[in-house]
Amino acid sequence: MELRVLNYFLAIAREENFTKAAHQLHVTQPTLSRQIADLEQELGVKLFVRSNHNIILTEDGMILKRRAQEILSLADKTKRDFLQKDEALSGTISIGSGEFRSTEYLAKIIAVFHKKYPNIRYEIYSGNAGNIRDYIERGFLDIGLMSEPIDMRKYNSVNMPLKEQWGVFVQKDSPLSTKDSIRPEDLNGMSIVTATGDFNQSRIGKWLGSYREQVEIVATTNLPYNEAVLAKENIGIMLSINLNCRYENLRFIPLNPILEVSTALAWKKDQIFSATTSAFIEFACQYLKGISNNKL
Repeated sequence: MELRVLNYFLAIAREENFTKAAHQLHVTQPTLSRQIADLEQELGVKLFVRSNHNIILTEDGMILKRRAQEILSLADKTKRDFLQKDEALSGTISIGSGEFRSTEYLAKIIAVFHKKYPNIRYEIYSGNAGNIRDYIERGFLDIGLMSEPIDMRKYNSVNMPLKEQWGVFVQKDSPLSTKDSIRPEDLNGMSIVTATGDFNQSRIGKWLGSYREQVEIVATTNLPYNEAVLAKENIGIMLSINLNCRYENLRFIPLNPILEVSTALAWKKDQIFSATTSAFIEFACQYLKGISNNKL
């Protein structure tokens, strides 16, 4: 299976037409058809259902489309890493980040590092800890800003200098809006909108304790903004960390007992990074240690 042929396959899947894909790829249609026929024979599956007007991916074709996109993305990243070996640091650093207040520190690190090495580009991927760990393991991300705990058997990490505070966002006319803090019993019988994950085993599930079974999870999302949109429509109370963001008609109230989570910048152990990424990791560690030592 050649990368060139995977590119051909993705072009056809995108255009849904052999003629248009051949024109885009600057190859003849018979050549393109032959390459796809060879690929189908190699894999032992049919990739397309053909008609007079367009083509549709089969179930196997949809699986290959997803895999081909990942393979070509990783191949492109590998190529970029090898091109970053010159003395003047350049290239691309791929960073995954959850939505945290500590993301502000990540942005400060990038800003200072970028002034020093202006030829470097940054690819920022937003997701939850599970997404980011998965992408690091598969080689699509170099570094991730994640909530703790971090698996120290797999990752090296450096702690961020602040903790994220959990609370609820409620509508301003809610009976809860007059409270200074929210206790587990205050949520008894309430509908909840919160982050994606195993609720019962999550920090918030443990915080609720015996009231865990007395709340209804009506929706989960992986981005706080989406939670806020649902909460604004009164679908449920938003259980989230405080990002110091203002959401129209919503008020943040901290939890009691206080629930906080630490975050860390993490990267895979024993990973061989490009010179550019290695320099960034070293700089980030020194920057954050400087903050901890009140030197910055």
